Amino acid sequence: MRSKSLILSLVVGILWGSSFLAIEVGLSYFPPLLFAGLRYALVGAVVLAFAAVLVRRWYPRSLADVGCVLVAGGFMIAGHHAFLYLGMEHVPGAVAAIVVSLSPALTAVFASALLPDSDLTAVQVAGLLVGLAGVVVISDVGVNTVASANLVGIGLVVLATLSFALGSVATRPLRTDLSAVALQGWAMLLGSGLLGLTSYATGESVETIVWTPLSAASLAFLVVGPGIVAFSLYFSLLDRIGPTESNLIVYLEPVVATLLSWLVLGEVIDSTTVAGFLAIFAGFLLVKHRSLLPSWRRVRDRVGSTNPETGSTTFEKSD
Repeated sequence: MRSKSLILSLVVGILWGSSFLAIEVGLSYFPPLLFAGLRYALVGAVVLAFAAVLVRRWYPRSLADVGCVLVAGGFMIAGHHAFLYLGMEHVPGAVAAIVVSLSPALTAVFASALLPDSDLTAVQVAGLLVGLAGVVVISDVGVNTVASANLVGIGLVVLATLSFALGSVATRPLRTDLSAVALQGWAMLLGSGLLGLTSYATGESVETIVWTPLSAASLAFLVVGPGIVAFSLYFSLLDRIGPTESNLIVYLEPVVATLLSWLVLGEVIDSTTVAGFLAIFAGFLLVKHRSLLPSWRRVRDRVGSTNPETGSTTFEKSD
């Protein structure tokens, strides 16, 4: 069970990490807001079709259902991806992926501020400060390419991360019976519509899209790989290991994005940017230390159950 969960986590992390490369490539051919809107219109339609076939409660029936769709679609889809795609016009995908990995720490901060049963400890506050320090470090460095990271791009990606974290916390008090798959499908369709309206309002045009095999491939990959396949696997992971351990996938994404950017585009981030990522990851560990301790103890107990005489290992049944 644990091995299968690990494999699924790796697959999701690789697919989501590779999305930053696909976005970076696609932005050479698509206006940013229209690009994001097209992506989630297609993904949302497929996800919602799956929900209609697979689950009983696939359409909103209550005010809580509608509220969840509005918050998730407005903040987690439209807001997050609008700022992310605009930011990635100024910063490489690998740098954007590193900044986005601040999301779990910011989620804990918003939960403490907005939810009555959540409080930040001194250790968690220190973790947030360490993570923010990592972002500051990244803001002062670039990559060995013409498209170097700059403060405007970093700021836009930080806004994208704030939007996603706020949306994920704001949906928690809304008690909904809508399935997670259906909620995501409706949110994606709503978010894509908001992105389309914003695209039109800012003067973007479908006529400016440059259709080539590469641009079509980048959009198709974002729809199928990081979209349909990765989201389906992620829903399965949430049932298997819960949201806390699933958050660790976020920290595989920058590693994958960096490796692919180096292999495909020849972008190489320097050691200071790596230091910024390590600071963000350290901040996450401090913020989430109470939630991660039970998982760490389970791993420690399994490793410690090796028989010293035979060298064999006893595995517990994991439900």
